[in-house]
Amino acid sequence: MDLNTAASIVPLLGWAVHGSLLTRRLATARRDPVTGLHTRAGWTARAEHLIRRHPRAAVLLVDLDHFKQLNDTHGHAAGDAALIATADRLRAWCGRNGTPGRLGGDEFVAVVQDLTAVDLDSLTAALHRPLHHDGLSLPLAASVGVCPIANLAVPTLTDALAAADAAMYAAKGRARRGSRTTR
Repeated sequence: MDLNTAASIVPLLGWAVHGSLLTRRLATARRDPVTGLHTRAGWTARAEHLIRRHPRAAVLLVDLDHFKQLNDTHGHAAGDAALIATADRLRAWCGRNGTPGRLGGDEFVAVVQDLTAVDLDSLTAALHRPLHHDGLSLPLAASVGVCPIANLAVPTLTDALAAADAAMYAAKGRARRGSRTTR
């Protein structure tokens, strides 16, 4: 290889490595480091795509009940274990029918392709199973708000999240457990 060819290839290799590193960093930035779920940015793109393509889609907002108390009483490791367990349960429930994400703190979100194809009671049951951590059985509870896209005049993610949030707070008002769907 002559010197001119080598001088041309070296910068190209550098740019290829740099591009690969940036792509990896972007992918990492769109995943929550504790749960492995999509962060708001990563989840939003997927949710908007799913909403456009599936008229029977629904957006869910999940908030852990009494999370601060669990964290304060049993420590941050137990709190992280609760977040991971919630993420795993939400991921398993969504399966190939949807995409879960973590908005931050103890708030999770999901979008499913077809609300009639999923069992909300099984999600609620899964989110209320105790967490076995450090030799203890810790109670978990969550409130779930659901917004079927078909209930919206204009099917936007922003409106769906607002409606799911209102439904989630209504569920919290009903003994802080369970799920509620917007009407």
